[in-house]
Amino acid sequence: MGAAEEIEMDNIEIRMIEVDGQVLKVALKDGPADTPPLLMFNGIGANLELGFPFLRELQGRRAIIFDVPGVGGSPIPALPYRPGTLARWAKRLCEILGHDQVDVSGVSWGGGMAQQFARQYPKLCRKLVLAATSAGFVMKPGKPAVLSKMASFKRYTDKSYMRSIAAEIYGGDFRHGTGHIEAHAAGVKPQSQKGYVYQLLAMTGWTSVHWLWMLRQPTLIMSGNDDPLIPVENAKLLAKLIPNARLELLDNGHLFLATRPRETAETIEAFLDEA
Repeated sequence: MGAAEEIEMDNIEIRMIEVDGQVLKVALKDGPADTPPLLMFNGIGANLELGFPFLRELQGRRAIIFDVPGVGGSPIPALPYRPGTLARWAKRLCEILGHDQVDVSGVSWGGGMAQQFARQYPKLCRKLVLAATSAGFVMKPGKPAVLSKMASFKRYTDKSYMRSIAAEIYGGDFRHGTGHIEAHAAGVKPQSQKGYVYQLLAMTGWTSVHWLWMLRQPTLIMSGNDDPLIPVENAKLLAKLIPNARLELLDNGHLFLATRPRETAETIEAFLDEA
């Protein structure tokens, strides 16, 4: 374990932590110690700073979010990885931080990782929150034109291109004015193309559809009704297959955690606080 870098930002601490030989850039939000922290898996290519607006709206809960290896401040791994490997790194991170139980959330690509974590470590994962995500390879995809723009690495290297496609690929609040688009573009950090490819490869062929019935965690599923990337039918499938799941449909698009952080945090905290 190492802490080569520590930065205080409000009540969010940034640390570099070594986990089984892989260094991770980790953000830790402080909060009351009487509830499990929220372990967050971010979307593809998303640096952890994009989660800060949401983190700051969490009123009574600690949280953990980290840059996936090859994204943001986490170095590129020596080899490609699979969801099970990333789940193991996240488990080791929880152990290093001294947590024997966490609540887990995942957004988009990170929603698949959250499902994997919940299945792989059922005793460690108390509750599960899945936002704007799917069961992986078995899903109703967005339109090909939207998916091709989403998969393009150019949206992380050319901010003018990012601005030009944001409304089309994210929908919801991004269709109304440019404020959310500008805020998102400003928060995105340049990415490693190799790290981005590793993220794409990690989920290739992966699906949870055949074992979702095994998940026993109370699960909140959130989806926007104007999500061009992951249509709402995918959330409905998750809600049907996960035994103890609740579906929350929002009048929004793909990135409601970023554009409506307060409302989203309130909904998630209310769910996590239920007995």
